Amino acid sequence: MSLPKNHDLLQRIIDFEEGNMESEQEVIDFFQDLINTGMAWRLQGSYGRTAASLIDQGLVTDGPSVLH
Repeated sequence: MSLPKNHDLLQRIIDFEEGNMESEQEVIDFFQDLINTGMAWRLQGSYGRTAASLIDQGLVTDGPSVLH
């Protein structure tokens, strides 16, 4: 993973934590990326629980998305 992608993911984590994501779709895309990279399971527990909930709801996939 290149530095710009890591920086982008870090900025998105900050935006999520601060409530600065503009839409539900942005949050869903963010969590899909966290799942795809495995970060959803390495960050604090609330990220994993949210990811699992989104998977259960069918809003994200459990693994790399075929849509990206």
